Amino acid sequence: MSKLPNVQDEARADHFNSSASLSTTHSIHTSQLAARLESYSDRKPISDVRRTFCLFVTFDLLFVGLLWIIELNVDGGIIQSLESEVIHYDFHKSYFDIFLLAVFRFLMLVIAYALCRLNHWWMIAITTAVTSAFLIVKVIVSKLLVQGTAFAYLLPIISFILAWIETWFLDFKVLPQEAKDENRVFVVSDVSEHAPLILPGPLSDGQFYSPPESVADSDEEDDAENPKH
Repeated sequence: MSKLPNVQDEARADHFNSSASLSTTHSIHTSQLAARLESYSDRKPISDVRRTFCLFVTFDLLFVGLLWIIELNVDGGIIQSLESEVIHYDFHKSYFDIFLLAVFRFLMLVIAYALCRLNHWWMIAITTAVTSAFLIVKVIVSKLLVQGTAFAYLLPIISFILAWIETWFLDFKVLPQEAKDENRVFVVSDVSEHAPLILPGPLSDGQFYSPPESVADSDEEDDAENPKH
């Protein structure tokens, strides 16, 4: 009868070893999830795709400003052209308002999407609608097209195209990519929180069940230990 306790002790030792290995595996798995979650939580303050969008908005302002400066030089001189287009501003004959429109887009979009980290398209919808409406009215009412210069066509067209490229880039690139990144963070966080419920911990001694010995098993063990001669 001494063999049965030895078998139980061995089974109990094997179970404790397996429980210890499960606990070790669980701790390693949890630490890996925590490290991954920490890496996502320590992301850059602004995403790469949003930073690219802000750079493109800056390019919009600089490019329109450069075209306007070139137009000022073409007409004879910067000083005289500035006095004519800025001080003596005329909606029908000046390009200064197109440059101010680019400044308006730059300020609104940078404040909304770089400083305030807005995750909606309503701000760029406003800037694009204002830009489109202003340029359409400018082209219809302006007398610059009568002069036949290249800048009379170039500045309104470039401003219109850049405004709609910014809208497309934000709506189809920035917002969807950041939504995917946030979903990935939520998935990793959810798995990390529910990981302790997946793997069981070590069991106590009271959780083992030893079946009662039967009389027949005891007689067979006695016969095996004391064979008849």
